[in-house]
Amino acid sequence: MMQVLLLLAFLAIMSGVGTTQAQVFTPTDDILLSCGSSANVTVDDGRVFVPDNSSSSNTLLTAPQGTTVVGSTVQNNANLDYPNLVSSARFFTEKSSYTFKVSSGRHWVRLYFYPFPSGNFTPNASFFSLSANQFTLLNNFSCVAFSSFDKPLVFREYLINVTSPTLVLSFSPQPNSYAFINALEVVSMPSNLLTDDATLVGQQAPQTLGLPGIALQTMYRINVGGASVSPQNDSQGLYRSWEPDSNYIFAAATGAVGSVQFSLIKYGNDPTYIAPPAVYATARTLGGSQTVTLSYNISWVFPVDLGYTYFVRLHFCEIIDSAINQRVFNVYINNQTVLSNFDVIAVVGNPDVVLYEDFAAPMFTGPDANLWVQMGPAPSATVKDAILNGLEVFKMNNSAGGLSGPNPSVTLSSPSTVVAPTGGGSKQNLGVIIGVVVGGVAAVVVLAAFIYYCCSRKPKLAKKPTPPMWLPLPLHGSSSDTSRGMTHSHKSGKSGAGSYVSSVPSNMGRFFTFAELQEATNNFDESLLLGVGGFGKVYKGEIDDGSKVAVKRGNPQSEQGLAEFQTEIEMLSKLRHRHLVSLIGYCDDSKEMILVYDYMSKGPLRSHLYGTKLPNLSWKQRLEICIGAARGLHYLHTGAAQSIIHRDVKTTNILLDENFVAKVADFGLSKTGPSLEQTHVSTAVKGSFGYLDPEYFRRQQLTEKSDVYSFGVVLMEVLCARPAINPALPREQVNMAEWALKWQKMGMLDQIKDTRLAGACNPESLRKFGDIAEKCLAEQGIDRPPMGDVLWNLEYALQLQESSSENFAGTSEGTDALLDNASMDNTFSANDSLSQPGYPQPRANQSVEPSLTFSTEHSLGVSEGTGSEDASAGDIFSQLVHPEGR
Repeated sequence: MMQVLLLLAFLAIMSGVGTTQAQVFTPTDDILLSCGSSANVTVDDGRVFVPDNSSSSNTLLTAPQGTTVVGSTVQNNANLDYPNLVSSARFFTEKSSYTFKVSSGRHWVRLYFYPFPSGNFTPNASFFSLSANQFTLLNNFSCVAFSSFDKPLVFREYLINVTSPTLVLSFSPQPNSYAFINALEVVSMPSNLLTDDATLVGQQAPQTLGLPGIALQTMYRINVGGASVSPQNDSQGLYRSWEPDSNYIFAAATGAVGSVQFSLIKYGNDPTYIAPPAVYATARTLGGSQTVTLSYNISWVFPVDLGYTYFVRLHFCEIIDSAINQRVFNVYINNQTVLSNFDVIAVVGNPDVVLYEDFAAPMFTGPDANLWVQMGPAPSATVKDAILNGLEVFKMNNSAGGLSGPNPSVTLSSPSTVVAPTGGGSKQNLGVIIGVVVGGVAAVVVLAAFIYYCCSRKPKLAKKPTPPMWLPLPLHGSSSDTSRGMTHSHKSGKSGAGSYVSSVPSNMGRFFTFAELQEATNNFDESLLLGVGGFGKVYKGEIDDGSKVAVKRGNPQSEQGLAEFQTEIEMLSKLRHRHLVSLIGYCDDSKEMILVYDYMSKGPLRSHLYGTKLPNLSWKQRLEICIGAARGLHYLHTGAAQSIIHRDVKTTNILLDENFVAKVADFGLSKTGPSLEQTHVSTAVKGSFGYLDPEYFRRQQLTEKSDVYSFGVVLMEVLCARPAINPALPREQVNMAEWALKWQKMGMLDQIKDTRLAGACNPESLRKFGDIAEKCLAEQGIDRPPMGDVLWNLEYALQLQESSSENFAGTSEGTDALLDNASMDNTFSANDSLSQPGYPQPRANQSVEPSLTFSTEHSLGVSEGTGSEDASAGDIFSQLVHPEGR
């Protein structure tokens, strides 16, 4: 009997070993280079790095003669990883490259940078770019900006799919600078480690992202609830590093950690190198039902670079509970639900079985450059708990093939950034120190003299603020008055404050001097402030002919600048339409950037919907405003030789004049549409969260249908009178478009309309309005109607509303009369295009209900994370602070 028990125990042990034994991955390409070294270097995990000039590494080093040298140091920093590997380096003073003969497929490219002085090379003088085939990995990179005494080694890991016989790493130093590298790896990856079926945050189902053509950078690889995992303890053959999650947990809610023996982890159908057992055998949970409520969650915050989409992989393994429905929870990324009522065991069938879920999170703008991952109990769960074992975050290249992020601020070399070599380099270091000290003293003397000079000058205008340091607008070729070929205008006889006639073509509008706009706004008196946007402040003013104007003055600290300024002028100088705001002129005098518009006395549409004490708009007024805005957008899309895409349609960019006539404003982000032989314009994503077209967001392909989607959000905002994004609301209501569409699909849109409209909306008018808003918000652009059809349906909704107020709806005679009399206001104003393509004209025998076959699919939209969508609800010319994705 004892023998039988021993045999069973032995079999159980062997079975357990079998479940955790890592699958050995043998890379086709395994190139490990120690740059600048003269001999092989073996690191702690047993890998051998060969010299970068070795002929046995399938590597060709190409550099202009005399532009590459090697250096070494005897480091004395105990915090340095791989000290024997990075004690040597290769330096480049001109563009140079490594060419690797590799097989096709995705490869890891791992780079090691350890900044140390050598000869004439001082770390603070190193700025360079690095590309890998068509991808830019680093741009104007300064290693010392990322290095510190605690973490002196700067490590970068990239995942690049190689489709040619070679991989070329090109180093391009800045002028009078140099590039360097200490060590690098080019290693084949398992082909099934990344699959092209992630779920875009805000969507419901996985979809292809085009990963085969995308390069990625590893940003974070986290062992949640566990310790760090070194490369030698990673899944065999992959050599990844995993760090603990403790440094990324937000606030004091850390939950509880749990662990099991590695031998219990089962991989099912997944390869064992997805993540090592050390990751799945540890976890962080909420801590149990005794302390957890529905509002309790655990949050991780990861600083990222804005302007990119991030591939997020979440690792799960239920190592504590053993049955279905014992742990049901939700997971959120950037304040949007990505997993709802999630039960790990219900998915995989058994405890201790690994599971991973992939998501794509666009991060083009936001209140801060942080990616949030949160987990909390599902409302329906009996036990209020959640679990997470690990996560990975990868940056995906942008439309230009770039992966580079900005450098932190760079300071002079100090013990915290550069480790001085020991031995024969002491004289050299002394010279560097003396040079730095002398240079610093000289800089202080020059700065003091400059301050004295500035303070001693008498200001030309006592009340004139210090002009911001804008570059001159290249519409003139120079910002100096003498080079403009200008003459005084006869409109003003005031000395020194007169207007000028510029050599710029007259269709650019009137050129104002800065002094003239100072006078118009009482020196930019804050009592005349109309609003504040990302570009700057907007003031009410009165110019010399008595006209009321809105003066938008650029803020030099804004991230918006010359490009938006010039685009606005060029676009509005070409456009004249009753439903587009009119540009009167501009100023780039005294290094200012100022735009002057017609004054819209009623301000932005949003101010009349919520957030102010302005009188309520009736349903008829709201429909008329939407029709006016639709006409303006329809003119942009069809009224010119080539269409114009607004790209930032929202309620703060729809302004109202004294008669509540709607005019579309803010053309700083506008783009010329595709030509006849094109279907889209490929461009970086810009716009406002809550209004962005998800298809444009995902593919960076802009079309007129992107404006249609944004206008659909505006329609829902007009009906519901709430912000497009409101993080203060419950999670399911944060994104207004997503929330409103759910009610629309249930046929209950009337339940969420503005309470001030109670009893004021004709049901048929509201139904038609909801239908067209739903079609505008279709997930795919091809399923959305053109703006001409949107306009037609809105006018039909208005006629339904007007007929009900006259007790005229509900009879066939009345309906026929509506069409026969063509009372849907199909004629445009004198400033409109009289015959605009795409605008359907009703016929006498046409049915009342337009025959539309658009898809009823909808998009869940995009959440902004935390913070309101706009800084000020009263902005007249609203623009976000961050132009890269406003």
